[in-house]
Amino acid sequence: MNEAELRRLAESIRGTVAGLRRAGLREILRAEPRPAAPPAHQPGKPGRSQAALAAETEHPSAERFSTETGTSPVEQEEKAERLLAVRNELGDCRRCRLHETRTHLVFGEGDPAARLVFVGEGPGADEDRQGRPFVGRAGRLLDKMIQSIGLERGQVYICNVVKCRPPGNRTPAPEEIEPCSPFLTKQLEVIQPKVICTLGACATQTLLQTRKFISELRSGVRLWRGIPVVPTYHPAYLLRNPAKKADVWKDLLRVLQILEG
Repeated sequence: MNEAELRRLAESIRGTVAGLRRAGLREILRAEPRPAAPPAHQPGKPGRSQAALAAETEHPSAERFSTETGTSPVEQEEKAERLLAVRNELGDCRRCRLHETRTHLVFGEGDPAARLVFVGEGPGADEDRQGRPFVGRAGRLLDKMIQSIGLERGQVYICNVVKCRPPGNRTPAPEEIEPCSPFLTKQLEVIQPKVICTLGACATQTLLQTRKFISELRSGVRLWRGIPVVPTYHPAYLLRNPAKKADVWKDLLRVLQILEG
């Protein structure tokens, strides 16, 4: 099994496990009887750290909310399989020139039945090396944004408009976005989130089919095929313009309001 197949398998397994947890399963029993007094430590099965259990968000006033969607483990697994089918259809994509300089294709990752999907522009250097979305400095900031509304990264789905890194992290060209957009559409059709948060102008303009500036678009909630879309600034932009974090917090509160509604 090659590296790409291992990544796809890992994504499918993560989605299935997330679905089982959302359905209430907390541990998987073996066929043999369990000991009356389980050992304090089981090698190879580290528990969740105390720090993780007690982690606080940047905004303690934001109440954590339930991510229960009513999705059964079977439905969860079906969505994971459908996403895998989309990934297989994408294949070793050579539909535009971006394949010429990429290291890894970055499809997306997260809960296949997520209520919240983040859509960015395209992979950066760190993402290109690892084959995963938002893992560099901007990714760490996105993780904090997710935590600020009471969620963890594994409870959302993260993807990009284009799946290969544009050289020098430039904005993808229209001829690069066009062949990649159908795969983003298929990802969203499978997941059917309750809300989509677009990160930056490229993702927002692509999804909403507009040329308006992000500063105009982020003032409210839009719709994509009936699904609310909340545009906000890209985390990479926030790293250069930290004063805009207050605006992003307002946008995240809109996301939170929709999720709780």
